[in-house]
Amino acid sequence: MEKLIEILSSIHPDVDFENTVDLIDDGILDSLDIVTIVTEINDVFDVTIPAEEIVPENFNSAEALFALIEKLDEA
Repeated sequence: MEKLIEILSSIHPDVDFENTVDLIDDGILDSLDIVTIVTEINDVFDVTIPAEEIVPENFNSAEALFALIEKLDEA
């Protein structure tokens, strides 16, 4: 989770990613941020996020995103 927080903080250093749960719904992350996050996750975690998993529920919080990474890593 620490590496994920580092990735997210590098994109938006002003956001408290450990406690924010509406990253997409509140417009904190935009489509370009999502592309960057997906690319970084692929590089750092060696996990490919398929297009059907790129939905707001999976990107609204760091916890949800980390759960997705863990799920895909186990597959």
